This record gives sequence, C-alpha cells and structure tokens, in this order.
Amino acid sequence: MIRPLKDLAAATACLFVLGSFAQADEIMDQTFAEAQPYMHHSCGSILDTYGDDEDKVAEIVRLMAMISLYNRQIDVLAEVPDEQDRASLKDEFVEELEDACDDDPGRLLSGAVDIAVKETFEAFE
Repeated sequence: MIRPLKDLAAATACLFVLGSFAQADEIMDQTFAEAQPYMHHSCGSILDTYGDDEDKVAEIVRLMAMISLYNRQIDVLAEVPDEQDRASLKDEFVEELEDACDDDPGRLLSGAVDIAVKETFEAFE
C-alpha cells in the first residue's frame, strides 16, 4: 500500500538532521503552517493525491515528522549522537511508517508518522 514511501530514505535523512532544530519555535511555526493543508490526508489519500510526485510526498512526511519530533521534544542529535546510528534512523523510520500505514490505510498520515517516530526512537533506546 505505502510502497512509494520506500523511496523516502533521502528525504528522511534531511528530516532527522532538521529534527535537531525542533526547539526553535519560529521554525516550528512555519512548519505547522506548511503542514496544515495536508493534515486531513490519510495514508491512502496522500498517495491517491500526490502518489505521482514522490518529492511532494516526502516533503509532506518530513513536515509531519518534524512536528512529531517537536511535540515529543526529541532532539535527534542528542538522542542518537552516533552518526552511523543516525544514518540507520531513516531506514527504521520508513519501515515503521510503512507498517503503520499498511495496518490502516485510512489512518491519518500525521498519526502514522507520529507512530513511526515513536517506534523509531524506541528502537534506538
């Protein structure tokens, strides 16, 4: 179902680097505003709407992941200081996101992303 998200690895690498900036309220205000138009999408509807544009899907997922990191007060660089471990975060994140969306394609994408962020960081504890 969420197969196109496999190609998010490069985009999620950017997400986890940017996650360390999650404490900056100014950046997050902008991120919330950019993500707002997509918050109504489910895992399935995001692919129905933007499935032909993998870069757009990756950008939407990145925005939602940044919000999740911010809400969970996760500083990626502090939580996972080893650069090699951070590189493997993206693969774990994509796997967790695929699992969440495969479990329920009607689930809001933002909820699936939040579950994926939570599960990813629990795997690294």
